Amino acid sequence: MTNSDQLKKTDQSLIALLSDRISLLAASEQPSLDEQLANVAPFLAQAGIPESVWASVVNSCHATLIPKSATNHITPRQITIIGGRGRMGRLFKEQLSLVGNNVSVLEHEDWDYADQLLSQADLVLVSVPIEYTVDVIKRAAKYLAPTTALCDITSVKIQPTQAMLEHHSGPVMGLHPMFGPNIKSFLGQKVVVCPGRNDESFQWLLEFLKSKGGELIVCTPEEHDQMMVIIQATQHFCRFSLGVFLAQVKVDIEQSLTMSTPNYRQEIDIVKRLFSQNPNLCVDIMLATEERCNTISFLAKTYSRLARLVARKDRDALIQEFENTQSFFEEKINSFIQPLNTTALQRDFKPQMHTNMSI
Repeated sequence: MTNSDQLKKTDQSLIALLSDRISLLAASEQPSLDEQLANVAPFLAQAGIPESVWASVVNSCHATLIPKSATNHITPRQITIIGGRGRMGRLFKEQLSLVGNNVSVLEHEDWDYADQLLSQADLVLVSVPIEYTVDVIKRAAKYLAPTTALCDITSVKIQPTQAMLEHHSGPVMGLHPMFGPNIKSFLGQKVVVCPGRNDESFQWLLEFLKSKGGELIVCTPEEHDQMMVIIQATQHFCRFSLGVFLAQVKVDIEQSLTMSTPNYRQEIDIVKRLFSQNPNLCVDIMLATEERCNTISFLAKTYSRLARLVARKDRDALIQEFENTQSFFEEKINSFIQPLNTTALQRDFKPQMHTNMSI
């Protein structure tokens, strides 16, 4: 049998298995996308298959189960995106336009037309850098009708939500898309939802996100910002630091990948994607709040403390650090994650973080 024949036979087997998989998903309550990914992580690592390949399979199977009529009957709405020519703004403009909404863009040079662009809008979506968000909300609110729904998609939620509630009398909601602008659709993507006022005015938008395969996670702005200190700011700092280190020591990345583990390849891919972004975005995420800066500083002190133990070759102390942390993870996480799945914790989104984050 030739390679071509073997490939054809393998493809036929894969197609049959995918058909079975879709049928099983359709016949029962679907596990979350996170669960479907986490349940096979060890097998992917053993087989040397990138998680991104399996994620594509899982997402594609999920997409076939979304009713084709889910967005067929959407009432077209007038939407203005402030910052709509930025990368995230363009993504939302494209996705909202595809289902028949009339989407306009307001950029910094368009404020002479703000009354025209904002006063008649059903929804105004603020998509600007963190440092400008509150000022833009204050400026835009002057033009809004009491019925206009106002929301932002910034990665911090307390200050923007407070500003929207204070300066706009109408519907208010904070959104945080947990993804970057490079995605092709909302399928399998998380969006954190922070209700503010008159939630029903945003129901169509939330239903639209869900109809496109998005996963909505509802929480307060305070819960969101507290969690993002860990989920976003410290992770950005860790990967930012790793990238800077690799550049400083001039590591031959290509050679390292030829003898790497799946975990190393995945980490390098994440670091590469971080440094393909606009540097302002990465830095703004780390510097967005005083709490983020303080926590990153505390993380750096932890690195330094552990590095001193390594420098002293203090094996016993390092083992003690490991065992203490091992106990923490066994106690706090095993009841939620089987084997590695944060879905339940993120869905409930009721963090109980009692550590002193102001250190």
